[in-house]
Amino acid sequence: MPQLITIGETMAAFTPNTPGPLRYVQGFGIRTAGAESNVAVGLAKLGLNAAWISRLGDDEFGRFIRNQLRAEGVDCSHVIFDPDHRTGVMFKETGVGETKVFYYRENSAASHLSPEDLSPALFEGVRMVHLSGITPVLSESCLAATRAAFALARQAGSLVSFDPNIRKKLWRGQDFVPLIRSLTLQSDIVLLGLDEAETLFGLRDPDAVFDTLFRDGRARYAAIKDGGRGAWVADGASRRKLPPYPCHPVEPIGAGDGFNAGFLAGLLQGRSTEDAGRMGAICGALATQTPGDVEGYPDEAQMAAALNGSKIIYR
Repeated sequence: MPQLITIGETMAAFTPNTPGPLRYVQGFGIRTAGAESNVAVGLAKLGLNAAWISRLGDDEFGRFIRNQLRAEGVDCSHVIFDPDHRTGVMFKETGVGETKVFYYRENSAASHLSPEDLSPALFEGVRMVHLSGITPVLSESCLAATRAAFALARQAGSLVSFDPNIRKKLWRGQDFVPLIRSLTLQSDIVLLGLDEAETLFGLRDPDAVFDTLFRDGRARYAAIKDGGRGAWVADGASRRKLPPYPCHPVEPIGAGDGFNAGFLAGLLQGRSTEDAGRMGAICGALATQTPGDVEGYPDEAQMAAALNGSKIIYR
């Protein structure tokens, strides 16, 4: 039985073997890319039981994604292979200090996720359900599935974790701020960036953001991420500013999901909100030291060493 389930799209991500415009790139590697599955991988690496629910095309890229996530220890037994729609694909373009992303995901299998793909039985015994603001903007059926997941989690007594994960490239000129703000305030655990807090609530002061989440929403735990400047974590009784964990960044993509994974893992392990935040900071920092989203996430031994300040001997 998974302790946490995540729901959302994962794509086959092509990463160039050289920097610069894609027109000049001669070769690519392939990885998985999906905010929700990243969180599931991060939890699995830390020894927790995590499941990922989605739709994949009944194609080679779909099989690749399923196999990669299963190899990381993620439960993919409820993934649906869609014979009528393809797996989404994305390409990264790298340069000096920046990464661009190009999506080819319109009408993908995951964009056809619907409430019919979810059942009460999937949520039985699950302690947390993690979603992001990416899924509800993909399509009307994905929005309906998101609302269904919130309702089914409530029925099962699961805590809902939500990361707004604002991706304006996916908004296609529409204003999804009211929708994502509403979902944020309906969540038990809120994990958002400081810039996202400003977009959703017009606030940049962490205390004012926490006041809003705990007063106007139903948040029990919250974290505000600010990249290399650290993070703030809070619950109903305390608030803490956490410094960034030391690292040598290569690429920032995957850091936010890594923070989420570490923070949720800490809560599932019964740790204090501050210690859960430290775990989030460690996961997020280590994620930046590799070019892939999840390759840098720590395992249990690495996390224990980072928490107690010791080093693992490799040779």
